[in-house]
Amino acid sequence: MLHGDRSSTVSARFWRRARFAAFAAGVLAVYAVCLQIAEVSLSRLIEGIPRLMQWAARAWPPDLSDMNDLLTRAAETLAIATVGTSIGALIAAPLCLFAARNISVVIAYYPARMILNALRGIDSFVFALIFVAAVGLGPFAGVLGVALHTSGSIAKLWAEAIEAVEPGPIEAAVMSGASRLKVILYALLPDVMPSLSSIVLYMWEFNVRASIVLGVVGAGGIGQELKNSVDLLAFDRVFTIILIILAMVTAIDAISASLRRRLL
Repeated sequence: MLHGDRSSTVSARFWRRARFAAFAAGVLAVYAVCLQIAEVSLSRLIEGIPRLMQWAARAWPPDLSDMNDLLTRAAETLAIATVGTSIGALIAAPLCLFAARNISVVIAYYPARMILNALRGIDSFVFALIFVAAVGLGPFAGVLGVALHTSGSIAKLWAEAIEAVEPGPIEAAVMSGASRLKVILYALLPDVMPSLSSIVLYMWEFNVRASIVLGVVGAGGIGQELKNSVDLLAFDRVFTIILIILAMVTAIDAISASLRRRLL
């Protein structure tokens, strides 16, 4: 019996190692294919470093001549993120109630989840590109792009927060004969409101960074000034814009983190 047990243990250990080796080989093969498709080339990076160094040398000193205009553009980026996040939260409010399994009904749960997946699956950059064609260039297209993508992300996170609440208060409210609206208002929201508010702040922080990129498609903000400066090879102006972006993002991250700590 001892010999048989030892043999089975050795055999099990061998097959575990064989499965791990096969898995590791599969991962490496997939990664190798990805490197090939992505055209990753160390030699091209080495060849490009001198060019980057030349551009960095041309970026000093930073061009401060258009500082007022650049700060206005930075405020535009912040406005896009703030308004877009607010509209996204308004859209997410009813969606998250249908997408939370513990308070939704089956007939609404799966359609709501499909809508959330669609909104989250299409990036704000793509939405902004579509809305630039629909409503024209400018920050309004950026607001709409941020709002739609953010609504899906917020609704999913809100739905997960709702599903994680303790069922006791909700069950007690239902057993007392309270309507679904009263259950949500008096039994659910008091428990989850800090988490929901923290999620909105996190998404606002994320959208400030995301809104910078929207300028590439003509959706306004300081990202558009960055693209124009790169196209003109005005690297001293590019450096100024990067400094403004870093200062803005750092301040927003600190404010959002502080507010989220107070909420939780």
